[in-house]
Amino acid sequence: MIKRLTWFVGGAVAGVAGASVAKKKAKTVVVEYAPAQVAHRTADRVRDAFAEGRRAAKAKEAELRARLDGRVHSLADELDEGDAVMVDGVPVEPGQVIVLKQVRDTKAQQPGRRRKQA
Repeated sequence: MIKRLTWFVGGAVAGVAGASVAKKKAKTVVVEYAPAQVAHRTADRVRDAFAEGRRAAKAKEAELRARLDGRVHSLADELDEGDAVMVDGVPVEPGQVIVLKQVRDTKAQQPGRRRKQA
């Protein structure tokens, strides 16, 4: 009889605890998805998107003005008609992004000694 009572009480406690956790979770979800909150979050996202667009437009305009004023040079400015850029023997297409891996000079780093962190 004590065993049954123990299991009954344990189950009741677990049920009450689970119900209270579910109730808290349901309340937070209701508050999170209330129309006012959804509208607020959407407005923030739209505002952030416009701000990012403005920053990108200003950066591009500054780049184009610098290029127009002759303050910026690219590799394309140095190439003659028909020239090609080769990386590892493979021609690079215009606009292609190339990531180069930096190789450390092993002679500069002596074995057994660590370099100081800057």
